[in-house]
Amino acid sequence: MTRHLLDIDDLSASELAEILDLAADEHPPRLLAGRGVALIFERPSARTRSSSEMAVVHLGGHPVYIQGDEVGIDTRESAEDVARTLSQYHCAIGARARHHRVLERMAAVSGAPVLNLLSERAHPLQAIADLLTLRDHWGGALPGHTVAWVGDGNNVARSLALACALAGVEMAVASPPGYRLDATTLDAVGALGGRLQLAASPAEAVAGADAVCTDVWVSMGQEAEAAQRLDAFQGYQVDARLMAGAAPGACFLHCLPAHRGQEVAAEVIDGPASLVWAQAANRLRAMRGVLLWLFG
Repeated sequence: MTRHLLDIDDLSASELAEILDLAADEHPPRLLAGRGVALIFERPSARTRSSSEMAVVHLGGHPVYIQGDEVGIDTRESAEDVARTLSQYHCAIGARARHHRVLERMAAVSGAPVLNLLSERAHPLQAIADLLTLRDHWGGALPGHTVAWVGDGNNVARSLALACALAGVEMAVASPPGYRLDATTLDAVGALGGRLQLAASPAEAVAGADAVCTDVWVSMGQEAEAAQRLDAFQGYQVDARLMAGAAPGACFLHCLPAHRGQEVAAEVIDGPASLVWAQAANRLRAMRGVLLWLFG
């Protein structure tokens, strides 16, 4: 059966742990030699494109970058036909899609694994990179720690919540009304045995946390909502005062790009607690780990 990775809960706890271990291998085998990986981008990317392409190169494969207009999913050609065609040439298909349902449709017919490089619903490779970063920072142990999320209950937050549930990490989330994690995500976290606290305020979420995470308040495709969102998220900036309420030695994560002065203060993201550059570097390791798991 062809395995796909559309969100973190496509994995079991043991499979996620295996991917984290494989991702740590700095000298991986070139098991994709002579094989291609299609990388479709309906939305622009910096970290995802570079990390995905280089992960394939590290494993000896050939990445093929495809802009959304080149395939024209559901305009020039159906999502199903795109997947059927590309799986004739490539051992895997990665896609940064505008709609998660497109990924599901591709996975339903593809003869090659489909990997979610970001959708409005999920960002599994970012969650894997986050766990890699935290595991390194915490000396190899994940269970028993607490992660706080402050801000939008968006795709990144959802995937991180599922990843924490699988990895035995507790999570506390503070989001303003209308921007909280949805019931489907909460049910999925519960089904995985995760412990997730819905905090009443950023200070409550951060209290005693070993890591504090956030993301932009206005993501791609939400530009028309910018004024409304900036107003709703007042009081949710991660600044030095908020970080002071976390556990001693707590670290800060942000998947980038960041807007200093909005969701995070410069003193935090550019300060000693920040792990954002290790986190960005781990995007490459995360993709490499997933490919090693799929094909190793």
